[in-house]
Amino acid sequence: MTDPVSRTILLLDIEKYSDRDDVEQAYLRRMLYDITDRALESTGIDERLRLRADRGDSVMELIDANASVTGLLRALLTEVPALLRGVNRTASSSAQIRLRGVVATGYVAVDTYDGWVGSDLNHACRLLDAQLLRAALRERPDDFALCVSEGVHAGIVRHSHPGIPADGFHPVTVDSKNGPLRAWLHGPVPYGADDHGERGGTPAPGGSGESPAPGAGAPGPEAGRGTGTGPRTGTEAQAGTEAAEAPGPDRPARTDQSAGPGRTAESGQPVDAGPPDATDRSGRPEPEPESQPEQPAAPPGNVVFNFGGGSPSFGGSLVAGDQHGVSGGQVTGDVHLGRAGGEPA
Repeated sequence: MTDPVSRTILLLDIEKYSDRDDVEQAYLRRMLYDITDRALESTGIDERLRLRADRGDSVMELIDANASVTGLLRALLTEVPALLRGVNRTASSSAQIRLRGVVATGYVAVDTYDGWVGSDLNHACRLLDAQLLRAALRERPDDFALCVSEGVHAGIVRHSHPGIPADGFHPVTVDSKNGPLRAWLHGPVPYGADDHGERGGTPAPGGSGESPAPGAGAPGPEAGRGTGTGPRTGTEAQAGTEAAEAPGPDRPARTDQSAGPGRTAESGQPVDAGPPDATDRSGRPEPEPESQPEQPAAPPGNVVFNFGGGSPSFGGSLVAGDQHGVSGGQVTGDVHLGRAGGEPA
């Protein structure tokens, strides 16, 4: 194998070559070689400065490093499109020829079987075969799509030499089996084919793509407690009622039927039943309440007093009002908290 030497790499490929029959393919190959030779000779690159490899539907040229890359690019941008238009004007629809092209530079060696070896050459071939370049040619009204490597762009194209407008080339990233490759495409980038840049995030598999508002989420096991919102079980409601009625500095202990008549639920000690001469509005003595079964806890949102016996008092004041016939259970009607005799406090 020879030592690797610096070369300019030119690759040209025929679009939809395998869709043609044998006669059409033979014609397309003749046109490909004719266009390639005429374009290179127009820049002074004759057969002494290049090696050619035949790949059926494509041609590969290794051009001497001393040949003008600027002249080669200028010929590809002007001469090749003009030659293609001239051929296709008189060709049938089945014999139309359209080309993809790549220009790159790098080191290439030739082995004993006349094979070409080099990673730079491999990269150029992958650019030629990229779906992005194929899509670019499909969308072009003309018959030629050209892509150049990063090295060719940095050394030649970006300087905008005559006939090689730098703003006519656009950066692209193409996929390959060895990872993404950076390159520069002449002309517009095909829609949806360029994979450079970020596309943004995607929803996780199985998700809806929507996120809950900050702080939003499913209610936990403590939801509805102590806030007055959300359902509560009967046990929680009873616990809340007992907590609300717990004795304190400004809240006397309530009586409870489980502690017995006239005793507190907490200690079982007697409570002040109030003056013995408590009467209702009719002047008759207040009837003695009878023992009743334990009442179920009332639903939250209503204030309920359960009386099991005796005459309840609140800070020395009697419960009076329209409560005839009540012996335990719920007290309804007009209830006044005040002095004996039902007078308002």
